[in-house]
Amino acid sequence: MHSSPRIRTSVAATVLALAVVAPTAAMAMPTAPKAPVEAKKSTQNYKGLPSGVSKKKTLVIGLDGAAAAQINEKNTPNLAALVKNGMLAKSNLYANPMAPTVSGAGWSTIATGVWPDKHKVPDNSFANPNYAQYPDYLTRLEIARAQSSTLVVGTWSPIPQKVFGEKTDLRLAGGNDAGTTAKTVDYLKNGNPDSTFVHLDEIDGAGHSSGSSSAAYAKAHATADAQIGQILAAVDERKAKKSEDWMVVITADHGHTPGGGHGGSSTGERATFVIAQGKGIEAGSVRHDVKISDIAPTVLKHQGVRIEDEWQLDGQAAGTIKADDFDSLRPHLKTGVDETKPGTTTTGWTTTAPSGWSIDNSAMPAGGVTEWQGWSFATDEFWTNVDLNQGRETSVHNRNVFAVADSDEWDDKAHAAGQFDSTLISPSYKVRGGKTATLSFASNYRIDGPQSGEVFVSFDGGEPRLLKSYDKNFNGVETISIDVPKKAKKAKVSFRYTGTNSAFWTVDQVSLKK
Repeated sequence: MHSSPRIRTSVAATVLALAVVAPTAAMAMPTAPKAPVEAKKSTQNYKGLPSGVSKKKTLVIGLDGAAAAQINEKNTPNLAALVKNGMLAKSNLYANPMAPTVSGAGWSTIATGVWPDKHKVPDNSFANPNYAQYPDYLTRLEIARAQSSTLVVGTWSPIPQKVFGEKTDLRLAGGNDAGTTAKTVDYLKNGNPDSTFVHLDEIDGAGHSSGSSSAAYAKAHATADAQIGQILAAVDERKAKKSEDWMVVITADHGHTPGGGHGGSSTGERATFVIAQGKGIEAGSVRHDVKISDIAPTVLKHQGVRIEDEWQLDGQAAGTIKADDFDSLRPHLKTGVDETKPGTTTTGWTTTAPSGWSIDNSAMPAGGVTEWQGWSFATDEFWTNVDLNQGRETSVHNRNVFAVADSDEWDDKAHAAGQFDSTLISPSYKVRGGKTATLSFASNYRIDGPQSGEVFVSFDGGEPRLLKSYDKNFNGVETISIDVPKKAKKAKVSFRYTGTNSAFWTVDQVSLKK
């Protein structure tokens, strides 16, 4: 969200060439390993942009405030063709208390590959960004491959001024979307950037002034689509195009309400998407596990940069994301029984565990809301919309289908005496006796009243041993080292949650590596 359409237009009217910007303390770059000093930029350049050195090229186009629901062959033929010939992944953003659905938070997540709780840009003030620890992907590309040619052109001036750092070779403000498009086309046709980020802003303006259900909003998508067509044509007209390996990504930072505006937790405001086309991406593929945080590592991997564990990125390169056991349940998910807010046609929950998994509900009282009678499996689009603004929207580390224990929602319908008490039990994992195994899982544990969350491990059918007990909120990826007893061959992990009208616990992407 830019403060208002009028203010946004005023800011965008300033055209800046930001090839050299003095870094602020907040923008100081990390002391990551750099390429050898002798690796110089090419002496050949086009209007201040050094000539690239890689046959692998990436182009990311960001459409501010755009909606995947607006993409169709008639109104947005270029976007529709990208979807037809590439991948479409729809997903939902966070909401408060992590961050509102605004541009500063969204574009920072796209650029850095981490969520707002790490990059520390919850709004459009950029008051205290953590870009030093989590820089944008073009900065990481420059650090890893100093000869790379990197270009940013953005209508909203914070994109070149703040979100992408001063290591980027050339950062330009376009003034308006027509100017941004013209500059981008010029550099793609006549220059040689290796990695380019483009930001188009005017869909967001239409969303603010007219709302997502308006003709003006649809027309703004059509205009942006035509501009995308010009940019893609510039790529196709490159003399070296046949020998180059291009990946094109289209995304959005947030959506809009039907009446106009964003920042809240509604379905329309949280909705975003990733479209990707390039070698190795299956034409017409639909993904439920790719999010905007995955764009940065996906681009870096395509450019040949190794993603280091110490970067602590939340995103993963799209080609490396693997389905887990819970994801196999998507074809079997049901529409709501007691939960009506997600919509009567929205499928998204089941209490039937995937193969190898089980749920122990022997201590669960009878009754309560049907969907949450013990551990359940759900999608973000179903579960987070059962009741807004209670923290469910912060479960950004879940992908596709995940496990959820929600004592708060369960308690909204009469049940027998007693508290929510359910245990999720994993399949048997092979382990090596006397060695160390590593348990990892995405976890969002949120406290709001009397509750407990405990992780156990048992070996070869023995008594469960406590690995972790939660006593405060946690939202991230857990990694727990386990000392495996001598002669042990198999292990099972269990997650026990209890609660009395309290909050919830989500678990996803469980793995035990020997």
